Amino acid sequence: MKVTVVGAGAVGASCAEYIAIKDFASEVVLLDIKEGFAEGKAMDLMQTASLNGFDTKITGVTSDYSKTAGSDICVITSGIPRKPGMTREELIGINAGIVKDVSSNLVKHSPDTIIIVVSNPMDTMAYLVHKTSGLPKNRIIGMGGALDSARFKYRLAEALGAPISDVDGMVIGGHSDTGMVPLTRLATRNSVPVSKFISEERLNQVKEDTKVGGATLTKLLGTSAWYAPGAAVSALVQAIACDQKKMFPCSVMLDGQYGLKDICIGAPVILGRNGVEEIVEIELNDAEKAHIQESAAGVRKTNDLLEL
Repeated sequence: MKVTVVGAGAVGASCAEYIAIKDFASEVVLLDIKEGFAEGKAMDLMQTASLNGFDTKITGVTSDYSKTAGSDICVITSGIPRKPGMTREELIGINAGIVKDVSSNLVKHSPDTIIIVVSNPMDTMAYLVHKTSGLPKNRIIGMGGALDSARFKYRLAEALGAPISDVDGMVIGGHSDTGMVPLTRLATRNSVPVSKFISEERLNQVKEDTKVGGATLTKLLGTSAWYAPGAAVSALVQAIACDQKKMFPCSVMLDGQYGLKDICIGAPVILGRNGVEEIVEIELNDAEKAHIQESAAGVRKTNDLLEL
């Protein structure tokens, strides 16, 4: 099992680290455009192998996509953060160019690969890969919902004063502060609705804290988070590589599910060796349906900025 991670920054390196530590892949290729950067990260990570007990080979390369040939799964973390004075249109234009070029090179050398998109704006970048890569829709996955749901469960456990292993919950919708739809109604503590333990007011606070989870970390750290995104990616990669048939909310191309078509947005899916094995439709109430439609409208507005 060969996995490629494009982008050796904090998120990409965390992806490579967590995948290697889980020891299910034979090789992880870490690729970056900065000369020697991926090679250095790979060497540093390989020097942890005897300490962390893994045998996965981590290889770093500079812009040489031939070294990624035959990758079963490819992860795209490339792109730039929004800078002061930069418009949203400019950010999307730059990142779209990067993601399109990266996905094209990956598919050229690994035509049967499954692509996981992490680059932001994630739902729109996943949509772009669908429109330009030529891969079937089951082999293109946006990571966002898995990360958002992990943040939701963290906030739920905090509010409940419970161990996080007791808690289950899911976030669907767009991967943005305004687009996320944390399903508080369906969240549970050991199968018991969390509303049995905490007030509606506290539950609404959990929802709002979840929606600004990324922004909260950016404010604290001065940059985007990397541990939880890396862990979320590694969980998706492992579910696919090991054919686990696990359910995660991911940004996938919908074709009528949840009343939506021709859009990548977060929905629960079963992940296995073929990538997206099934898109799961859960029964939403009227408020949740309205929220998912609002979220989709926001994603479409961003998609309209793409030059396809």
